[in-house]
Amino acid sequence: MPVGNPLPHGDTASGGPLKRELGERHIRLMALGACIGVGLFLGSAKAIQMAGPAIMLSYILGGLAILVIMRALGEMAVHNPVAGSFSRYAQDYLGPLAGFLTGWNYWFLWLVTCVA
Repeated sequence: MPVGNPLPHGDTASGGPLKRELGERHIRLMALGACIGVGLFLGSAKAIQMAGPAIMLSYILGGLAILVIMRALGEMAVHNPVAGSFSRYAQDYLGPLAGFLTGWNYWFLWLVTCVA
């Protein structure tokens, strides 16, 4: 099928018809995502109520920092595609100690997160 042409109604890119089937697994995952989203939204509302509107500036600055980091990781992944995680990029560009510390720091972060 040529690029740019819309698919006929009810067809997939592979040519088969779409099916309306939601399994129990799909519904559970959608419910889990909704619960997490509501929890984050309510948690943000409580923080704004306690700290005032200045916390919105903190959220914006934190979001911009994450955006810059993720774009930099994307640039490194395109420039130097390697098997491994971001600790591999730390090892390649900053040295073996930085790669080692980054990998174990990430592991420790998930350990603490799971325990919490």
